[in-house]
Amino acid sequence: MSSTTPPRNDRTGTLPQGDWTGEPVRVGLVGAGPWARATHARILAAGPETTLTGVWARRPEAAEEVASAYGATAAGSFEELLDSCEAVAFAVPPSVQAALAPRAAAAGRALLLEKPLGTDLATARAVADAVAEHGVVSQLVLTKRYHPTTRAFLAKAATLQVAGARSSYLHGAFLGGEFATSWRLQHGALLDLGPHLLDLLDTAVGPITSLRATGDPRRWTEVTCEHANGAVSQASLSGSVRVDRAQTRVELFGPDEELAYDTAGIDHEECWPILRREFATAVRTGRGADLDAAHGLRIQHLLQQATDSAGLAG
Repeated sequence: MSSTTPPRNDRTGTLPQGDWTGEPVRVGLVGAGPWARATHARILAAGPETTLTGVWARRPEAAEEVASAYGATAAGSFEELLDSCEAVAFAVPPSVQAALAPRAAAAGRALLLEKPLGTDLATARAVADAVAEHGVVSQLVLTKRYHPTTRAFLAKAATLQVAGARSSYLHGAFLGGEFATSWRLQHGALLDLGPHLLDLLDTAVGPITSLRATGDPRRWTEVTCEHANGAVSQASLSGSVRVDRAQTRVELFGPDEELAYDTAGIDHEECWPILRREFATAVRTGRGADLDAAHGLRIQHLLQQATDSAGLAG
């Protein structure tokens, strides 16, 4: 099955480092769940490139709890949140993000978006179309892509001739705990973990032109990808296996040296300052990042192909 979107790969360069001298970007946060508490609120409030001005969530008491921890305001409505900020960060299920992000874009707010953009292609396209129509900056929280180790891997991969690749993203978060949220349990690893691996394979190996999947997204899914350069790659996905730690690995093979990427040794805390600075810089300059809503839509096309190819429940 051929992709209906043009191939698109991202640059892997980083921004120049140094002290932030601009005005902090005022960011409002949508969501007060475990991911919002553990990452978004904490990182956005840390600055100096951003400041957390407000939090809005379906449960006012949860929004108040998160906001008060960082000196922000709990907004009484989504519209009130928009009035308090110049950019909106989303830490909510994809269906909620897809419903609210176009409204934020229409209000002229920059968007810090989670993956996937939506639960399906139509809702993801609505987000990307709104970003394009209103000309706002958007950026995807594909966390690993902001780590120096990932960027070094992708830069090295760009110099190699790759014939094939295998990859995996495995963890046991769906087995229980606060990250076993309803949307993850409903849609499974393909929608939750798939964006990370498909993005890495699409960038490291070459643009994915077709793919097919088999398995159960709630247990284990295998995805086989064909790339524009003739390479073939495999992605194994599961959030329901008992492992000591989350495992993310990509291995590239060909006539050149083998190249492996493994997140076992990286500190994910190193991702967040880079993500925050790049988002703030994009907002202040008006020049969006490569990991934007349009890239998110391409990933959603690939996810839809994987779902359709085997009639996977999603």
